[in-house]
Amino acid sequence: MSDRRQERSDRRCTSFHVLTLFPEMIRQGLGESITGRAIARGLISLEAVNIRDYTLDKHKKVDDYPYGGGAGMLMQAQPVYDAWRAVAESIDRQGRRGSAARVIYLTPQGAAFCQDMARELAGEEDLIFLCGHYEGIDERVLEEIVTDQVSIGDYVLTGGELPAMVMIDAIARMVPGVLSNARSGETESFGNHLLEYPQYSRPEIWHERRVPQILLSGNHQKVEEWRLEQSLERTGRLRPDLYEKWAEENQEYFIRKAKRQERARRKMLRNAQKEQQK
Repeated sequence: MSDRRQERSDRRCTSFHVLTLFPEMIRQGLGESITGRAIARGLISLEAVNIRDYTLDKHKKVDDYPYGGGAGMLMQAQPVYDAWRAVAESIDRQGRRGSAARVIYLTPQGAAFCQDMARELAGEEDLIFLCGHYEGIDERVLEEIVTDQVSIGDYVLTGGELPAMVMIDAIARMVPGVLSNARSGETESFGNHLLEYPQYSRPEIWHERRVPQILLSGNHQKVEEWRLEQSLERTGRLRPDLYEKWAEENQEYFIRKAKRQERARRKMLRNAQKEQQK
């Protein structure tokens, strides 16, 4: 077997299981582009489980009025729990521990989703996402099955499907082999606390705007230095919080930069003195 074929056979598939009232929304939303190709290649798998299939109500009802009154309806514990149990048992049958799989409840009350979390979750073999609707889900089932509560931002959506798709897309990109360029996931925005540098393609001149000359120089070291400087400038201007994190972890960069600037200053002074002596 060739090295490439061996690598494909050894590669672990990351499985996403989504408990939802709208399974087609999940399948259609993630069945295209990079995630769709990753599913077709067997790098990730996606299962959308309809919570309504597990209700005991003959009318497929999954919600009811909340105790104590209040606006709106609440998703009941029983269908959610039984849907989770079916997924856990299915994982068990495949030789993995379904009861140990992390269950992520998408809620504005959760921890803020970020690139570091995406990278961490990409190391899991199975991830179960629970999508709420209406006014939420009965607290008792959340206490029983949920391991992580996660938010994608400080706003309220009509359901958890869009946040689940956002998270799955971000996590899938961290799975080996999903991105055609292995470095893409490492160098783009947030990969190291920095926003991505500006990028350019053909033509060299467009609307009288030129591609920066350094990118045409062929000097890869100078290009990388320029890109880092651009990332630092952009991050400091747009996301000073991220810039501070990077600066704390990369003090040696500023020391080296100061030394380079000092050497350049001395060189300029020497050249100026030589010119005066002529």
